[in-house]
Amino acid sequence: MDIVTIILVVGGLVLFETVSSIDNAVINAEVLSTMSKKARRWFLLWGLLIAVFLLRGALPWAIVWAVNPALGPIGSFTAALSSDPAVAEAIEGSKDILLSGGGIFLVFLFFHWLFLETKNFGIMGERFFQRQGVWFYAVVSLILAGVVWFAINKDPYMAFGAVLGSTAFFITHGFKENAKQAEEQMLHKKDTHLSDMSKIFYLEVIDATFSIDGVVGAFAFTLSVPLILLGNGIGALVVRQLTISNIDRIKKYIYLKNGAMYSIFFLGSIMLAESFGVHIPAWLSPVVTAAVIVYFFIKSKKAIAS
Repeated sequence: MDIVTIILVVGGLVLFETVSSIDNAVINAEVLSTMSKKARRWFLLWGLLIAVFLLRGALPWAIVWAVNPALGPIGSFTAALSSDPAVAEAIEGSKDILLSGGGIFLVFLFFHWLFLETKNFGIMGERFFQRQGVWFYAVVSLILAGVVWFAINKDPYMAFGAVLGSTAFFITHGFKENAKQAEEQMLHKKDTHLSDMSKIFYLEVIDATFSIDGVVGAFAFTLSVPLILLGNGIGALVVRQLTISNIDRIKKYIYLKNGAMYSIFFLGSIMLAESFGVHIPAWLSPVVTAAVIVYFFIKSKKAIAS
């Protein structure tokens, strides 16, 4: 991978991690506003270290281990950071399992937003799909059935990877729904007696849940774990900075969430296409991500000005 491609990949990862974590930053800022100054400082320092080094570091390693179980936990850790061609070949050989699972996860994430989540309507058709919310489960079930059917003919493990991707989506979705209820209690019920430490643990769990989206999407950019760690780590730093300084301003850009979700859809589609053997140039994911997010950023600016 040449230096220009590396810069594009890392830049795309930073942009994707930042924009896809805006919801996380908003939740962090709102919950932090109910905590003492000492607890805020603790979270912003140690929470940052946990978010960047533990979560964004452990998840890629865990994923590499999951698709290469023969390597074992230690072997997977060294493989994730190794430049050994034999190790790279082993990871490359199992990439279809990873890509099919990650692709299904991201595509499900997009369609859940499109059909069921409250949103600012950014482009034509979004209002129509939200009115058809009852069809979300039928649509994603058909997508999963189609991917599994064609994947079985290529590699049964790849088909199983797709099923795991759907399972991961529904598990993390359950965590997010529970988090919304907990946030509602903390912010709007005056009789809550949660301590600052309980709120810190809550924020860490939320951060772990949201980080899954960013880490899974990162594999659409590259299979190089060091680059994923670098790009996602910088993105996590940016999100923390937004949390403490510019969150009210960021919330005014009402279509940034749309940009994040459409980039998630494109990345998921790219991962699925690659898993079936379609050659995707390394520059495509970062370029598409940047183009989609810039479009919705400009659309947001126009909405603010009007």
